[in-house]
Amino acid sequence: MLGRLTTRQKFVYYTLLILLAVFILFPVYYMIIVSLKLPKDIYRSPSLLPTNATLKNFIDLFDKQDFLQNIRNSLVVAGSATLISVFISCLAAYSLVRLRYRYRDWIGRLILFTYLTPGALLFIPLAVIIARLQLGNKLEGLIFVYLTFSAPLSTWLMMGYFRSIPADLEEQAMVDGATRLQALFRIVLPLATPGLIAVSVFTFTGAWNELLYALIFITSPSKQTVPVAVSYLITGDVFRWGLIMAGSVSAAVPVMVLYYLGQRFVVQGLATGAVKG
Repeated sequence: MLGRLTTRQKFVYYTLLILLAVFILFPVYYMIIVSLKLPKDIYRSPSLLPTNATLKNFIDLFDKQDFLQNIRNSLVVAGSATLISVFISCLAAYSLVRLRYRYRDWIGRLILFTYLTPGALLFIPLAVIIARLQLGNKLEGLIFVYLTFSAPLSTWLMMGYFRSIPADLEEQAMVDGATRLQALFRIVLPLATPGLIAVSVFTFTGAWNELLYALIFITSPSKQTVPVAVSYLITGDVFRWGLIMAGSVSAAVPVMVLYYLGQRFVVQGLATGAVKG
């Protein structure tokens, strides 16, 4: 496509791309710059260059604030919610796509409507359920709560990926003696690997960044997740911007690494789901 463009069109094309990249990356750049400054430098010299750069904010964050424990909590909660959600969604999506039974289409729509329900409307009934299950202020309870929004989204996305796989492959496997579950795990899931990785990345990101439920259901500082720990860096009307930005940078690194490792599969999975979904 670019080969057919004139020199002026290419100039406009690349100029717009550069402006878009600057617009997207500038907040990230500014966040990193502020995280490397002391409070006096943040307010006295609002420079966009890393003058008097220091790692003191990161040292205080991990040494005094014990931010590494918060990262561990987020990894446990987001990782567990992702594994459980993807496993459940694979079974549910396969059932909705391949099996024939009454009200199947309505169940699929209800799953999507469940995901679209605002979380602010659900935290009261969820609080009652968590209290009765005696899972309050526990990471296990937070994992259970996260399944309420991760499992419906994962199921809806996996339905599109499963539709892209010909049913003849499973039927041939079952003719050769495989059961329905064996056909799912040995034939369908390996072919749906890009979709599985894409869904896992989106589910992990949603659980990693979630704040409302983590703020409500976790009260102990030692069990707080990353978003809650960052929000508690604001004390009253005092904004410790250096620590806040250092926490934001530290919180963004695991997700950035995850997207970097799975970017090819994410794009491939999105394309498959968009065409066949």
